[in-house]
Formats: sequence, structure tokens, C-alpha cells
Amino acid sequence: MLISPALASVYLKGMVSHAATRHKNPAPQKSKQISMTVQAAPMIITKLQSAVLALALVAFAPHAAVQAGETGSVTHLPLPRFVSMKASEGNVRRGPSLSHRIDWVFKRRDMPLRITAEHGHWRRVEDRDGMGGWVHYSLLSGTRTVLVEQDMLPLHVRPDPNAPVTAALEIGVVARLGDCGTEWCELRSGGYKGWAPKARVWGVAAHEIRE
Repeated sequence: MLISPALASVYLKGMVSHAATRHKNPAPQKSKQISMTVQAAPMIITKLQSAVLALALVAFAPHAAVQAGETGSVTHLPLPRFVSMKASEGNVRRGPSLSHRIDWVFKRRDMPLRITAEHGHWRRVEDRDGMGGWVHYSLLSGTRTVLVEQDMLPLHVRPDPNAPVTAALEIGVVARLGDCGTEWCELRSGGYKGWAPKARVWGVAAHEIRE
């Protein structure tokens, strides 16, 4: 469906997400069918130690190997589960204590993360690419966000591929997660909201229903 040409494209500038840098993104294409484009905000992950990620993944492996239906030993919440970064910067350690070495620094507020294990005040998390480690629980939020995995992902006014499009999200954009059905989720970003296929974002389980 064509959107009125009177609607102008709006570009939101920010930082480039870690997930987006792993893709060779084509330059955004202007479209007469889309009224707004939201660009990816960057996330920087600083690797502080080289050749340590494999060791970090092995460390505390029994805690990281979770099965569907498990619950955390501390919170008794489901594992794995999705959360987001509350802080704008957070140290990711090799183990669940301040004495463990910092392997990464996450530098993007609201970035979606998946918790795979719990130990005291610490949570083992991973990002969309499976990178991560142990972070203090105070750095995390229960607010749900998702990472867009399709470039120029259209947001529809209804969970219907034939419904009008209100905006397009670039690959790597972090959007606020709303309601979800079996196949579609409502997303909010840059003051716009709409529905997109669940399979086109990371940060929500395939079976998850939200109302």
C-alpha cells in the first residue's frame, strides 16, 4: 500500500550496533512506500583481553548449559530469558565475581541480552551473536527490547503483511518490545510503533506470547 508522499522520511542518528557491524549493510534505500526510516544506533563492545572468549565460555560451563523449562537458582525465573541493558556501559567478566577478569565491555543502553545462568548477584548473559559472560544484576533491566535483524524492516499498523506501513527500521536498530502473538510483535522506535514478524527480530522467544 502506498503511503502519502507528503510524509517525509526521518532519520535518527546514533551509534552503530555490534550486531549491525557483522553485516555488510547496503546504503539505505529511499522508498515512496515508507514514511520514516529509523537508523541503527551503534553499540561498541570493547575486547579487553585477546584470545580469552573461548576460555570464558568454558568457565562455569555447567551453569551455562541450560535447558528449556529450567528456572534460575536465585530468582526462580525461567532460563533462558531475555532482559536488556539498564546501564550505558557494563563490564562482562569471565566469572561471577569482581575478582574475575573483564573480557568485554558492553556499551549500549537497552541492548537485548539473554540470561542463561544465575549465581548470587551475577547473571551470565549473551548477545545476539552468542558473545558475553557474567555481569552484575544491577546492570540489567526487565524492560524488553529487540534487535532488528532485517534491513528496512517495515512496521505495519496491524499484524498483517498487507496492512499500511508506518515506518522502516534499519538492521541493528534496538526497538522496545510490546505485545506479541504467535508470529507478530508490536515494536516501538523513534516515536513510531507498528507490527513486524517475530522472526525478523532477536530478543523474543519463538513461542513467547505477550499481552
